[in-house]
Amino acid sequence: VRTELEPVELEDGAAVPKEFANPTDDTFMVEDAVEAIGFGKFQWKLSVITGLAWASNYAMEMMILSILAPQLHCEWRLPSWQVALLTSVVFVGMMSSSTLWGNISDQYGRKTGLKISVLWTLYYGILSGFAPVYSWILVLRGLVGFGIGGVPQSVTLYAEFLPMKARAKCILLIEVFWAIGTVFEVLLAVLVMPTLGWRWLLVLSALPLLLFAVLCFWLPESARYDVLSGNQEKAIATLKRIATENGAPMPLGKLIVSRQEDRGKMRDLFTPHFRWTTLLLWFIWFSNAFSYYGLVLLTTEFFQAGDVCSISSRRKEVKAKCSLTCEYLTEEDYTDLLWTTLSEFPGVLVTLWIIDRIGRKKTMALSFFVFSFCSLLLFLCVGRNVLTVLLFIARAFISGGFQAAYVYTPEVYPTATRALGLGTCSGMARVGALITPFIAQVMLESSVYLTLVVYSGCCLLAAVASCFLPIETKGRGLQESSHREWGQEMVGRGSHSPGVTRSNSGSQE
Repeated sequence: VRTELEPVELEDGAAVPKEFANPTDDTFMVEDAVEAIGFGKFQWKLSVITGLAWASNYAMEMMILSILAPQLHCEWRLPSWQVALLTSVVFVGMMSSSTLWGNISDQYGRKTGLKISVLWTLYYGILSGFAPVYSWILVLRGLVGFGIGGVPQSVTLYAEFLPMKARAKCILLIEVFWAIGTVFEVLLAVLVMPTLGWRWLLVLSALPLLLFAVLCFWLPESARYDVLSGNQEKAIATLKRIATENGAPMPLGKLIVSRQEDRGKMRDLFTPHFRWTTLLLWFIWFSNAFSYYGLVLLTTEFFQAGDVCSISSRRKEVKAKCSLTCEYLTEEDYTDLLWTTLSEFPGVLVTLWIIDRIGRKKTMALSFFVFSFCSLLLFLCVGRNVLTVLLFIARAFISGGFQAAYVYTPEVYPTATRALGLGTCSGMARVGALITPFIAQVMLESSVYLTLVVYSGCCLLAAVASCFLPIETKGRGLQESSHREWGQEMVGRGSHSPGVTRSNSGSQE
């Protein structure tokens, strides 16, 4: 007979559910331990380190593309297609490596995959500052992009240490570090470019990665990964370390080991249980990047023309124009880059407010729908002020939707394929980023209305795809082994849903 006990109070005042604190339980899973230990000092440190990876390895290296391209266009007298290739080659590198880094993280550990990708990006980031000719910098920036493809795995590691109630909010707040990274890169460019030039900018932009590489030694391996790979003692040591830092008790009993050798296999993403989820998520991530980067490109065109109608009605002047004509970035250009970054904060705040209220699926659907609606409103001949408001709202929601996808994807896949699932989705996003310049720049020259229809229609379909996702992860734990049916380990143990019972049997292999 199980004795009903009163909830145990932690230092922060949060009650530990009886399922965690009951001493008659002879087994527990990593999910139980993470929930029992709760959010504390360890997670705060992990948040800063993960944010540093996001800011230095992702935001800064992506932001530098908009600064480096016009500079080399002028300094090396590059034609337009070679300037565009400087950006495209980074996305090609990211697209080709995202799945590989996911596979490495599932096979050899999240910390291992993250450390290698960061050191890779650091090495080639510094080396690209010494590129003697265009062909060299093209290759080196492509290798930098190859390393950046592993950055999303920091979210995988981060999510696996977060308790259920804090997971969505914490992953969403990573976007703040993205904004910090882009702002820092622009400010660094303002200081470095006029005096030291672009080579020093590349070198100095890579140095924050060195700080992250040093801090990586503090990072523990994911306890969920250790359990799945059979390292029970290592997983327990990690959980005890977190409990000590947080000043919280460990669950009593023996840790369940669900060993699974075949980790990080692509076929696991297409089992009957995950096939539709994988395909729908690929389209959602593709649409997110396709629309986000497309809007960034369209904003410049719209502001230069004044409004949409001016673009559609202006006649194309046929005149000789040298393809080597260039303009250096001015102080006003850098100011505009800062303002466009700030537009993403409202989207994160709105997403943060609704994601735990209406769920992950509905949040993504709402973000896509608002973007699609704002795109259709651009058909009207609105003035500059209304145009600015519509573009601001559209970018806010599409960036918020991107973050919602980052919350949902690690939650929906089991530990055995979580990193690979996130990696393949990130790869599909890069496909969208590669295609969107042909729509936002090439198609725009033919028809502005057709361009807007493409983006609006794509996001409308993505909104429908979000609604049709078969699994809602709100209020659920993280699944450990893909050998179990989804739901056995996923039901939030703090909830007392009728008909839901907890099994202590586990799979001990």
